Amino acid sequence: MAFSKNFTGLQHVGIPSGDLDQTIAFYEKLGFEKVGQFLYEGNRCAFMKYDTLMIETWEGDAIANADGAINHISLNTNDATAALQDAKDLGLDVQENEIQTRPFWDKGIRFFNIYGPNHEKIEFCEIVK
Repeated sequence: MAFSKNFTGLQHVGIPSGDLDQTIAFYEKLGFEKVGQFLYEGNRCAFMKYDTLMIETWEGDAIANADGAINHISLNTNDATAALQDAKDLGLDVQENEIQTRPFWDKGIRFFNIYGPNHEKIEFCEIVK
């Protein structure tokens, strides 16, 4: 079975922020545009886009403030439920037993995470349509 059928490419890179306004301003200087901002459990989350690259940045989580500060990479999936089942069937290091949700974008997102062999976090994220 080819697990790659469960994702269509890079969706975003997740980077926690110690100061969201400062982080947004920095990426705007680089030419990124803020294409979404959301509130989740009292913390702000922003999506910054440049061409096909999307960065998700948020406040409320600890930051590494060192090399390795990226929290996760997110791969786009059209069916988070099927992807989660396939990840479990393949014995991947799945971090959640159930699909997680957030009230981002128009109808929300559905996602789960796995760890790679170097403890890199990979999110599989479905933007609900």
